[in-house]
Amino acid sequence: MSGETSSFSTVARMENTGKLNYHESKFTDQSGIQQTILVPVVQDLARLKSLPRQFIQRLATKNATSTFTPAVIDMAGLRDGPDSSSRAEEIEKLGREARDWGLFLIGNHGLVLSEVEQSVRGFFELPFEEKKRSVGTYMSVDNLGYGRSFVKSEDQVLDWIDRLAMKVAPKAATDGLAVWPIKPPNFRWAMEKYADGARKILDELLQALAEALSVDKRAFSQYFDQESTEINVRINYYPPSPDPTSTLGITAHSDASALTLLTQFESSNGLQIFKDDQWFTVHWPCNTLLVTVGDLMEIMSDGILKSPWHRAATQSEVDRFSVALFYTPPPGVEIVPVQDGMHARGGYKKVVVKEYIENSYRVSPAPCKRAIMFAKETNNNPV
Repeated sequence: MSGETSSFSTVARMENTGKLNYHESKFTDQSGIQQTILVPVVQDLARLKSLPRQFIQRLATKNATSTFTPAVIDMAGLRDGPDSSSRAEEIEKLGREARDWGLFLIGNHGLVLSEVEQSVRGFFELPFEEKKRSVGTYMSVDNLGYGRSFVKSEDQVLDWIDRLAMKVAPKAATDGLAVWPIKPPNFRWAMEKYADGARKILDELLQALAEALSVDKRAFSQYFDQESTEINVRINYYPPSPDPTSTLGITAHSDASALTLLTQFESSNGLQIFKDDQWFTVHWPCNTLLVTVGDLMEIMSDGILKSPWHRAATQSEVDRFSVALFYTPPPGVEIVPVQDGMHARGGYKKVVVKEYIENSYRVSPAPCKRAIMFAKETNNNPV
């Protein structure tokens, strides 16, 4: 019924095992009417011995049978002078890893990750009522606040995740919105400090990637500025699952960003990527930094670089946290695929950042890289 709030009956029947808390997730149905669904907090469900129906993957999920350890790009080497042999080695390695896998680790970056970890742990250790008192949930393509992302129907299979999201830049982007936790008291300070340092590194990587692809040095960085470039942070918490073989922490997707910067702690076995018709578990240590190519970089590079199709697996005995920082040009900017005689045309067209991201939100979740078709020349209309 129009405007009603509904909950999943399976979970409702489980309340006799103890109190369950719920996120409110809003979506617009096919009739254009906004609906609200009560989605159980996964942090509460982790104590159960069996899975609620709505978290069970209906289609068989291919296991990751192979592993992959990304190469480490030394930021100190990238910062050497143009005639340095170590810089040339790092540029060559960066280009190879970005082309072949769409992701790589970075070392000698200088960012302090312990403050981010302490803030994230501190928030998720709070009682649910205390979390909700300080953080709201706002329906938009950004899904800001504490709650759930990409819930669009009551029949949808849900990811085994709780998340917290905020827009760190532009600085005034969250004015008037209660999306920053009041507790721990240093949460916002730690996250903004991290994002400020990350911006500098990502700007360096944008120019280094252009050099690695033998295109103009500012081919990618030209779309970013200090005033209106967007930095979104999404903190993902994956509690232990009663049945990891039947759940996913995050459904397979690619990122609608230019670059995504990731760190993880507690467990290092959650990220999986799809390549050569198989799933690989990505081995990267906790409290290190991983960079992935986003859809917008795939478009800007005219398909020379590809955003990896990836997902988060669940585990039965351990928690896992990840912090994803999405680096994106300003919404109104039109990005144009690079033109270079050394490379064949990839068939991508220019797109406005905001239009691409809005379309990506509309079509997600999807079983394949459907969103990127919005930027293909053979598809002139939004998906």
